[in-house]
Order: sequence, then C-alpha cells, then structure tokens
Amino acid sequence: MVMEEGGQRDRGRATQATTGAEGRQIFVELGAQNFDAICLSTYRTACKLRFIQKRCNLHLIDIYNVIEAVRDAGLNAVELNAGISVTRLENLVSSLFNQLSKRLPTTHTINPRESTVLLVEFLLAAVDSEPDSRLTVLSVKVMLAMLCGGKLVDKLRYVFSQVSDSGSVLVQSKFDGFLREALKLPTAVHEGPSFGYTPTLARSCFPQQKRVMLNMFLQIVPDPPPCLVWLPLMHRLANVEHVYHPVTCSYCRGNGMTGFRYRCLRCRGYQLCQSCFWRGNASGSHSNKHQMKEHSSWKSPATKLGRALGRTLGCVSSREPPHPIYSEEPERTLNLANIVPARPIRNTSEAMLLSSSVPESSKSLAAAQRMNEEHALIAAYVNRLQSSPCMDSPSRQDEEHKLIARYTSRLAETDGSRVIPNRSINFDVNKQKRELIAQLESKNREILAEIKRLRAEHDAACQASPEKGSTNPTLLAELRLLRQRKDELEQRMSSLQESRRELMVQLEGLMKLLKDEEQRQAAQAAGSTHTSPSRPSPSTVRSVGAVSPQAHMYPPQDSLSGVGGDVQEAFAQGPRRNLRNDLLVAADSITNTVSSLVKELHSDDVREEEERLLNGKDRAG
Repeated sequence: MVMEEGGQRDRGRATQATTGAEGRQIFVELGAQNFDAICLSTYRTACKLRFIQKRCNLHLIDIYNVIEAVRDAGLNAVELNAGISVTRLENLVSSLFNQLSKRLPTTHTINPRESTVLLVEFLLAAVDSEPDSRLTVLSVKVMLAMLCGGKLVDKLRYVFSQVSDSGSVLVQSKFDGFLREALKLPTAVHEGPSFGYTPTLARSCFPQQKRVMLNMFLQIVPDPPPCLVWLPLMHRLANVEHVYHPVTCSYCRGNGMTGFRYRCLRCRGYQLCQSCFWRGNASGSHSNKHQMKEHSSWKSPATKLGRALGRTLGCVSSREPPHPIYSEEPERTLNLANIVPARPIRNTSEAMLLSSSVPESSKSLAAAQRMNEEHALIAAYVNRLQSSPCMDSPSRQDEEHKLIARYTSRLAETDGSRVIPNRSINFDVNKQKRELIAQLESKNREILAEIKRLRAEHDAACQASPEKGSTNPTLLAELRLLRQRKDELEQRMSSLQESRRELMVQLEGLMKLLKDEEQRQAAQAAGSTHTSPSRPSPSTVRSVGAVSPQAHMYPPQDSLSGVGGDVQEAFAQGPRRNLRNDLLVAADSITNTVSSLVKELHSDDVREEEERLLNGKDRAG
C-alpha cells in the first residue's frame, strides 16, 4: 500500500508538471495524420498505434531489450499487481532509450530524452483512459511488450510467461488482467468503443479449452480473437511499409502502390491501394460491398503460373505452421541439492593442496555426500527453529550443540584424512617448480641482454661507416683517379666514333664513284650500238665486257689499300660480283669491329674501377 500510494503521488506531480505543450505533443501529432478518415476500425487502430510506436522510436527496440531492462530495474521480483511510481517508470524507459542510442550507428541518431518524455506521457494517458485504474508492474510490462519491435510470437511467449502458472497453464485471472492492460492502448487513441475491455473477453478468447497451453495461446497470431485483431495487423503493417507493387490504382490512378494491395474478386482487374481501400473509395461498377483480397507482396504472372503448376502436380510442399511448435512441459530447473557449497580458500598454498586432491574422485564424492547430509540436517534444524515459537528451551539448545559438534568433527576428520599427509609432497613439488621458474627467468634476462648488445653494435657500425668514407684521404684520391680515368675513356670513345664516321663518308664516296663508272660504261655501250649498224660478234662483246671492268677497278683498289682485308677481297674477286653489296658488307664489318673494340675497352675500365673500389674498402677496414 505504501508503494502504491507513493506511485499515485508521484504520478500526480508528474502529470501537473507535464500538462503543457510537451505533454500533449504526441496526441497533437497523431491528430495531424488524419487517421480518423479510415473507415475500418481495425486498420484505423493499427495505423494509430504504429504511428505512436515509430514516433517514440519503440520500433527500434526488440522485445529482448525490454525483458533485459525490466530485469535490470528489479521488476521481476515484484508482484504483477503491485503499483509502480512514475519516477521508476521514467528510469526504466530512459534506460531503454539510452541503451538504444549506444547500439545505433552514427548515421542514425535519436534523442533519448524526447523519446522518454513522449512514451511516458502516452503510457500515463493510456492508464488514465480507464476509470479507477492505476499504474502497475503488469501494465508497464504489457504495454511495453505490445508497442516494442520484434516478432509477435516472441512477444506472446513473454506475455504467456507472465500470465501462466508453474505448470505452463494459462491462468484466466491473469489473462483477464493482460487483456485489461492491453486494451488500454486502443482506448488511449480513442478507439475504446471498438476495442474496449469487457469482463467477458477473457472467456470468449478460448471458449472451448479448459487448459490453455503455450501452443494454443500462440493461435492469436493466425486467428486472433476479435478484441486483439489490431495486434497482428500492426505487425503486418510494419512488414509491408516498403513493399512496392507495380500496379496502377483503379481509383486514384497512382502509378505504383506501397504497402497493401487490394484486388476485387468480382470486378476483373480492379485493384485499389491501401489509402483508397481504407477510406472506402470506389469507382465504376465496383462497390464497397464486393469482396476484396489483400496482398502483401507482388508476384509476377510467371511466378503465379509456376506455383499453380506446382500445386497441380503436387510438387509444392505443405505450408509450414505460422509459428514453431514448443514443448508443452515447462523446462526443468537444475537440481542443485547435491552440490556442496564451496569452502572459502584463505591463501594460494591451500588452493594448491586442494587442487592436488582432485584425482581422488571416489573419496571426494563420498566426502561431498557426507557434507551434504550435514548441511541438510542443519537447514532442517534452522527451519524448525524459525517456525517454533519457543526458542530458549534447554532440549533444543542441546540438540543444536550436538549437531554443531558432529558437523565440526566430521569436517576435522575429512581434513585430517586427505590434506595433511600430502603437505610435504606438495611443498617439495612447489619448491622444484619455483626453482625451474627462477632458472628460466635468468636465462631470459641473459638472452635479452645479448640482444640489446648486438643491437647497439649494429647501430654503431651503421653510424660510423659513412663518417669513415667521408674522412679517409686514400679513398678520396682513388675516387679522383677513377673520375680521371673515366674522362679519358669517354674521350677515346668519342675519337673512335669520329673515325667511324669518317670511314662511312669514304665508303659513300667510293659507292658514288662506282655508280658513275657503271653509268659511263652503259653510255659507251649504247654509243657503240648506234655507230655500228651490224651486230657485233659475241667474242667481241665478251672481250669488251671482260676488259672494261678490270681497267676501272684498279684505281679504287689502290685508294682502299688502307681500309681492310674485307674491302680488298670485295674488289679483288671476279667481275660478276655485285660491288654495292660488297661495300655494304665491308661497312658492317667495320662497324662491328669498332663496337666490339669499344665494349672491350669499357669492360676493362669497369673491371679496373671495381678492383680499385675493393682495394680502397680493404684499406679503410
């Protein structure tokens, strides 16, 4: 009663403090959405509660987050009908949104304070919507479970755990309390005449069942009772918010639909978007009395044909159940009666002694059983003393003293039989281990010192080598000589290139002379044919052809006496050879000779430079 009265006082103070614009903000925004234009009460209620859910950012919070926050707030240890203060409710809701802001990515942020104020005001308004109602633990759990995100099956499982007994059987009185609190949500958004609470609702939900188990309770998902039709519809609305249908609405002519799509089963090809259907719009021969089919996804004609063929041929498997089938029996809790409470360990030596006695499984099991019996006797005696009104009788004190003496003697016997004989052995083993650890640590220190010394020597050598090379005069002199030798080789190479160019010029001149000589001979032969009309004898032509080349080749042979053997051979052979090709071959041979000479000179110079560098480094070392 104290907790309930305090809750009423806190709630009254909070209501007075938030009666301004901020307290009415969520209802003002809800009225601006014009949801009252929806003709169907079920869709109108689901749309309003979905707006409240998204405006308070509850769609980002899972049912398991709600369960964790309720447990951290300590509400699981409180009776369901116990009252709760507004301050405690605000702390619970604030922890929910603070944890949510930590989980969300940086690209999606919320205002935890604003969400907390909006949700608390809506919950208080929902509680105040019913006369003579108060804020209880059950109302907080039910409303948060209904409005949060997550799967509907998980929400109903949590609700069933709150309204069932230890045998997992639904308690009608608790289920009636659940309906009372859940139907406060439609009443808060002014849908009480359609989904208000009546005392006969609990019996009408499961009329034919005497024992309602979990799987029967989950039938609310596919076949909800009339008072809870809005709950599955709100989850279906959340699932189809971003579903697109590439179909034109037959009333508003909108290009494409988002959300639900409704197709008339009487009018061929007549389809409406969810906005037009909810508001009762119709056109042409269509009437609102026609039966409509609701579609939550778009399927192409090819997909429909494939499914129809599959159903006809029996290839499609049977439909899965709307929710998984759970075990009807409650999960058994672990039996901890045979577990002996752990004795506090005072130091590490005692811990090592106890660890050494673990392999003796049979002895330890027998000792554990004896200690368990002693603990059971002590627990029974304590319970008897607490339940008995007279506690100072001499007989009871004697029984207590005897029991304590028996227990202490049993403990002393157990410790003396197992621990004391092993102390010397365990101490020797520990001493050997400590010595081994000391040896390993000393070796580790030596290795680290050696690594440090080698690293210092390496750094010193790397820093000293450039300084030695820059201050050694012998190496500087060797470098100057190498540079001079390099300049001489470059000059010699340039002179060889110049001589090669001169040789090429001479060869071009010789080729011009030979070409002029051939033209002259051709002109003479043409003149002789014009002067003598009679055809000369073959012997005469042969003699002229044999004499004329030899007569004109001796001067070039004398001028090329200093060129090389290849050129001379080209001019010394018979008159039938092609002199132009011979000159080109001679030029190529000269070029190859000069290039091979340059390569040999360059390789000798490089080898000398490498030898001098190596000798200089040896002297510096």
